[in-house]
Amino acid sequence: MTIRTLTRRTALVTAAALASLVLAACGGGDSAAPSGGGHGHGSSATAGATAHNAQDVAFAQGMVPHHRQALEMARLAASRASSARVKDLATRIEKAQDPQIRTMTGWLKSWGEQAPAAGMDHSGRTGTSGASGMAGMMSDGDMAALEKATGAEFDTRFLSLMVRHHQGAVEMAGTERDKGAYGPARRMAGSVVTAQTAEIREMKQLLGAG
Repeated sequence: MTIRTLTRRTALVTAAALASLVLAACGGGDSAAPSGGGHGHGSSATAGATAHNAQDVAFAQGMVPHHRQALEMARLAASRASSARVKDLATRIEKAQDPQIRTMTGWLKSWGEQAPAAGMDHSGRTGTSGASGMAGMMSDGDMAALEKATGAEFDTRFLSLMVRHHQGAVEMAGTERDKGAYGPARRMAGSVVTAQTAEIREMKQLLGAG
C-alpha cells in the first residue's frame, strides 16, 4: 500500500509539472503576440516619420533657388563690401545655406521629384515662372544694381535686399513648419526661422548704424 501510494503521488506530481510547462508555453505564446504587434506598430511609426507631403516638396523646390540667390548675393560681398561686418555676415550666410541646398536637393531626388536646376535663381535671368513670385526673391534689376555697387553703397544695398530676402525665407519656412509632414524638413524650417530672424535683427542694426 505504501509503495502504491508513493507511486500515485509521484504520478500526480509529474502530471502537475507537465501541466505547468504547458501553461507556461501557452503564456509565452500569448505574450509574444503583443510584442510582435508592438514591433509592427513601431515600423509604422518609423514610416510615418519619414513620409512627406506636397508641402515638403514645395518647400524644398522653392527654398533651393531661394537659397541659391542668397549665395549669389553673399559671394559679391567679398570684393565689393567695405564693412568687415557685412563681409562676415555674407560668409556666415554662405556657410549655412550651401549645405542646406545639398540636403534639400537630396530629399527631392529620393522622393522622385524634380530638383531645381542650377541657375533658377531669379526669373529675370532664367525666364522660369514662379521664381519671382517667391517671397523675398530679388528681381533681375535688383541683382544688376547690387553687382554694380561697391563700398558703402554696396553695404547698404546688400543689407536692405538681404533683409527682404530673409523675411521671405522665414515666411516660407514658417509654412513648412506648420504644414509639412517630413520631420527633417520641418526641423530645417525651424532652423531657418531661428537663424534668419536673428540675422534680420543684425542687419537692421547695421543699417541703423550706417
